[in-house]
Amino acid sequence: MADGTTVTDNPYGIEALWTTSDYVGKGVFVILIVMSLWSWLVMINKWLDQRMLRKVANEAEKGFWSAGSIPEGIGKLKGKVNPFRDIAQDGVQALEHHRRSASRDVTSNIELADWVRSHIDKRTTMLQSSLQSGMVVLASVGATAPFVGLFGTVWGIYHALISISIAGQASLDKVAGPIGEALIMTALGLAVAVPAVLGFNGLLRGNKALMERANYFAHDVEAALVAGSRVGVK
Repeated sequence: MADGTTVTDNPYGIEALWTTSDYVGKGVFVILIVMSLWSWLVMINKWLDQRMLRKVANEAEKGFWSAGSIPEGIGKLKGKVNPFRDIAQDGVQALEHHRRSASRDVTSNIELADWVRSHIDKRTTMLQSSLQSGMVVLASVGATAPFVGLFGTVWGIYHALISISIAGQASLDKVAGPIGEALIMTALGLAVAVPAVLGFNGLLRGNKALMERANYFAHDVEAALVAGSRVGVK
């Protein structure tokens, strides 16, 4: 026995938004989806990079200084990408170059400590640039996504006003679709922006912690090379 109820389409759903909106509404929807996917891709990749670098930092802080010499310590730092190994290698290469070129070129006029420090600083600067890559995407998405959603909201309200004007009255069936489009755009803009902002702040803290560890390691390597002895593990 039928209960007499009828199933009606939801004018506030995503499907209704896509089928009833015009090219502007569809364009705003696609832009927000692309921004969301892009920001999540960046966040996942950066999180994986930070996890790898934390592992590398732990190995460098333990294995490197447990070796009998700096070259032996460099040999303990494995991995295809290992900025801590690169820092130590650049320091050793700078030291060897300074000693070979003494009294033969302009390098001899530069203090050994300054020469080694400049090469190590270049490597830490490269690491910092690598950590910062992609962060501008999260900052941009977090800052602009709410306004993109707001534009979709205004466009939906504009359609609602047109429907009211054509119908001559503000009946629910005339404005449900455009109002639903406006509400969804508002929610979607916030749903895109909030994870991007939280991800940016979390990754920024992680980058800062990694750079502190890299700088401490670089300073210890510099001191060991210039002083001629290995810095003990603290």
